[in-house]
Amino acid sequence: MKRNIFETLLGALIIFGAIFFLTYSYKVGNASSTGKGYEVFAFFSGIGGLQTGDDVQISGVKIGTVKGVELDQETYLAKVSLEIGDEYKLPVDTAAMISSESLLGGKYLLLEPGAEEEMLENGGRIEYTQAPQNLEQLLGQFIFNMQGDDKKGKETDVEAAQEPAL
Repeated sequence: MKRNIFETLLGALIIFGAIFFLTYSYKVGNASSTGKGYEVFAFFSGIGGLQTGDDVQISGVKIGTVKGVELDQETYLAKVSLEIGDEYKLPVDTAAMISSESLLGGKYLLLEPGAEEEMLENGGRIEYTQAPQNLEQLLGQFIFNMQGDDKKGKETDVEAAQEPAL
């Protein structure tokens, strides 16, 4: 009989722990958001790993989330839809940049508000965008440039050796 009571209490404790962690992750993950806000769009030549659910920030403060990413069939640009909280108003000359959280990955959309007095409405478009820097491309370009400098140095050494001494 003692064993059955112990097993029942242990099972109840495990179920309670699971419910606690499920509730905690639901609150922390903002899964309880009611979808209050307005939607704006931004078009990028490349999104570099930005995904649905990533943060939208101004000065490091989260003001919204990336609602969706798709390819625009007319311009062949990445169309990113953003859900911005109702309490945040963005000027029409706001700039959007995709930035990295760290060297290991993780992206977020950084907004820099402009100075215009007119604000973006629901369904508005952010005109000024900047795609993320591609680290692999930058590294490849650096290596390619270094190889070009080495070849120039070798050519001048060969030319100097071939000149007759006076």
